[in-house]
Amino acid sequence: MALKVQSRTDISAAVQAAVERHGTTAEALVPILSDVNRALGFLPQDAMTAISRSLRIPPSQVLSTASFYQMLSTRPRGKHVIKFCESAPCHVMGGRLVWKALQDALGLEPGQTSADGQWTLLTTSCPGVCGVGPVLIIDDEVHGNVTPEKVPEILAQYQEGGTSQ
Repeated sequence: MALKVQSRTDISAAVQAAVERHGTTAEALVPILSDVNRALGFLPQDAMTAISRSLRIPPSQVLSTASFYQMLSTRPRGKHVIKFCESAPCHVMGGRLVWKALQDALGLEPGQTSADGQWTLLTTSCPGVCGVGPVLIIDDEVHGNVTPEKVPEILAQYQEGGTSQ
């Protein structure tokens, strides 16, 4: 499954729906970016340009806002986004070995997306579940007490035909 290229129609529809939902004030920028990011899987340049026009704000402001928030992406992401906690409590509980197992299993470095469009690997600071570290979050599901041995089993849940999709 390759990454889907967004058509201008898809982009226009996503931006229009978000603007209709949130309005055209500068305060609506983050909610609009969030909606468009969710609809398209990332924020293509054409979408950011359309948002800039709709809100009558500089394109640089849209880009800087889109680049600031980790929940938003200006590059295509995989079908499943993995966020690995790199904070001290997870590190102390064996996070470095889990991180290595995760990178080895996926063949990815932080910030990369797999060629098949299945995975994007990111790091994150503390998600607030230190009691169950090491932690990784796939899409919106938290996986705690992860060991290197559990990594293949967890990833298998998200493969085509798996239970979590």
